[in-house]
Amino acid sequence: MRASQGLVSTIVGAFAFCAVSLASAQGYPAKPIRVMVPWPPAGIVDVAGRVIGERVQAELGQPMIIENKPGAGGMIGADLVAKSHADGYTLLLTSTGLNMNAALGGSIAIDVSNAFEPIRLVAWAPSVLVAFPGLKMNSVKDLVARARANPGRMSYASAGNGSPAHFAAEMFRSEAGIAIVHVPYKGAPPAMADQIAGRIDFHFANATVALPQIKAGKVVALAITTEKRSAFLPEVPTMAEAGFPETKANQWLGYLAPAGTPREIVDRVSAAIGRAVMDPAVQAGFARQAMDAETDSTPASFRALLRADLQRWQNVVKSAGIKPN
Repeated sequence: MRASQGLVSTIVGAFAFCAVSLASAQGYPAKPIRVMVPWPPAGIVDVAGRVIGERVQAELGQPMIIENKPGAGGMIGADLVAKSHADGYTLLLTSTGLNMNAALGGSIAIDVSNAFEPIRLVAWAPSVLVAFPGLKMNSVKDLVARARANPGRMSYASAGNGSPAHFAAEMFRSEAGIAIVHVPYKGAPPAMADQIAGRIDFHFANATVALPQIKAGKVVALAITTEKRSAFLPEVPTMAEAGFPETKANQWLGYLAPAGTPREIVDRVSAAIGRAVMDPAVQAGFARQAMDAETDSTPASFRALLRADLQRWQNVVKSAGIKPN
């Protein structure tokens, strides 16, 4: 008898939880949505969030408030979201750096596959190998020759340990067989500032941050990390064309929620973001920042991409011998 009562209580409790969850989802959103961007203002992820945010607000009737929380290659902000209430009011907008850090096994460990509910992939962004003009390097061949003539003396910047810039440079180091020094920063904008000032020799900068500086002649573009040349920099060769086909780092940008967020909320936010990304004004905003909009994404397809992407970077860590600083 007691066992039967216990079973009934469990079933009633489950139904009650589902009812509360459904009611919460139906009234969602009833307040502003906090979007954690684990990178500094004016970086690629921050820019994408602000381009999308206004359009999504029109869809959901509540603002998406960007909160920048840089540090640890994007993992400080990601960890905060992973530990937040799974109610749809705290989301993460991040990049490939999430999986790179997870593969690297840095100081903040997150089980990416189980810590988040994928919402939607929104964009792809290339990286550009840029150098300080004062070094008079006009090609990847020039850079490699200089590095081999000065082993351990050339420095490269990154947006932090485990960031796409860090991984791209380490893949390049392994493929080129050169000894170079890693100087991590808390995001791409401060890394670019030191690059322009000549305190860093080169780095793989995201195109959003790099493009204005390339056009202004403050840095020299040597190659791009995509498989094909970019329409944003058609005169710049790919790393494969420069002789380094393994150095590929076209990073994704996407939204995630804490694990356990109700499916109805995930689907509603995903649909709203999807409609925003289809907006020609949003796509034009992405294009101005050298990003390609991703219009064909769902929570399920994003989950599959996350898993495959994590496996790829785990393999890269092992084959290239990448280590945290």
